[in-house]
Amino acid sequence: MSNVLKSGLGAVLAATLCAPALAAEVEVLHWWTSGGEAASVAELKRMLEEQGHTWQDFAVAGGGGESAMTVLKSRVVSGNPPTAAQIKGPSIQEWGDEGVLANLDPVAEAENWDQLLPDVVSQVMKYDEHYVAVPVNVHRVNWMWANPEVFEQAGAEIPSTWEAFFTAADKIQEAGFTPVAHGGQPWQDATVFESIVLGVGGADFYRRALVDLDPEALNSETMVESFEILRRLQGYTDEGAAGRDWNLATAMVINDQAAMQFMGDWAKGEFIAADQQPGEDYVCLPAPGTGDAFTFNVDSFVMFDMAGDEAGAGQVALASTIMSPPFQQVFNMNKGSIPARLDVPLDDFDDCAILSNQDFVQSAEAGTLVPSMAHGMSASPAVQGAIFDLVTQFYNSDMAPEEAAEKLVSAVQAAQY
Repeated sequence: MSNVLKSGLGAVLAATLCAPALAAEVEVLHWWTSGGEAASVAELKRMLEEQGHTWQDFAVAGGGGESAMTVLKSRVVSGNPPTAAQIKGPSIQEWGDEGVLANLDPVAEAENWDQLLPDVVSQVMKYDEHYVAVPVNVHRVNWMWANPEVFEQAGAEIPSTWEAFFTAADKIQEAGFTPVAHGGQPWQDATVFESIVLGVGGADFYRRALVDLDPEALNSETMVESFEILRRLQGYTDEGAAGRDWNLATAMVINDQAAMQFMGDWAKGEFIAADQQPGEDYVCLPAPGTGDAFTFNVDSFVMFDMAGDEAGAGQVALASTIMSPPFQQVFNMNKGSIPARLDVPLDDFDDCAILSNQDFVQSAEAGTLVPSMAHGMSASPAVQGAIFDLVTQFYNSDMAPEEAAEKLVSAVQAAQY
C-alpha cells in the first residue's frame, strides 16, 4: 500500500473534502447495461451532475464484467485510467498490489464508513487495512425467481428442495413450458452451479470447496452429486439457451414462457422495470436447499491514483454520493439489491428486499454467509476462470460427474501457481 500512500492523493482527497464545489469530469467504467441496471446508473449520474460534475459514461457490456476488465487493464497499462471502475472482491487486492489505487481513508473517516458498513463488507473494500473501494450494494446470489402463473397452469408446486424441483420441472415441461430459463454463458453456468453446491453441501462444505479450495472437498461425493444435479437441470432448459444474456432469460420468466430462473437479485431489477409485483407476478425464494444460507456479491467502485485537485474532487464526490443514504436507497430499489449501509430504512423496499436483508443479518450471525465464487467474491480471477472453464466444459459435454470433480481439483491447483 506504500505506493498509494506516497502518491499524495490522500492529501488531495482530504483537501477536496473542504472544497466540494470544485467541478470535475468523472469517467466511470461499469458493465451495467440492462434495463434495471441502466436505471440505477442513471441515478448516480443525476446526483453527481446536480453537484456540478460532468459524468462520462464508460459502459462495457457483459453481465459478468470480463470484457470490462480487459478494457480496464489496457487503459491502466497505457497510463490513462478512468476516474473510477467497477471492481470487486479479490480483484481489489490484485489492483492494490499494483499500487495504482487511491487511498479513500479521508472520505471513509469523515463519513464513518467503519460504523456504517457490516464488517464482511468493509473488509472487502480495504487493501492493507486502507479503504480503496466504496460499496454500492449487497446482492444475494442464491435466489430462485419463479412465475406463479406457470406453476399453477402446470399443476406444480414451487420447490424448496432439489427433489421437489425435479418433480415440479417434469410437470412444467409436460405442460409445454420451459422449466428453467438459462443463459449458456460461463458465469451463468457457474451461478447455477454454486447454488447447487450450497444446496447439496451446505455453507460449511461450500466454504471448504469454493472459498478454501480444499482438494478433498473439490473431489468429493458431495461435489459429484452437485455435478449430477447440474447435468439433470440442463435437461430442463430450452434449446436457445446457448449464449443468451441473463436479462433475456429473466424476460422468459416475466413473459410466462419459463417457470424459474436461478440468478442473483439483480434479476429483480428486470421485474421492476417490467412493472411486475413481487408475490403476485413473480416469487422470490432461496434456491433449493439454501434457505438458511446467503451467497453475497458486493458491487463496488475503486478510485485510481490520479494527479490534480480536480480529479480528487471528482473522486470524493463520487465516493460520498455512492455512500449517501438517498443514493443507497434509490439505487438498490432499482437494482434489486439491498443497501450496503446498515442504517438505510427499508420501509419503501419490497418484500424480496426485506427478506434478503433479514437473511443477510441472520446468516452472518449463524455463520452461513458465504462469498459468491461465480461473482468474484471468493477466489482470485485466475481460480475463478479455471472453475468457469471446467463447469462450462462439463455443462456442454458428456463428461461424467466423477471426472468433473477430479478435473476440478487439478484445474484449481494449476490456477493457483
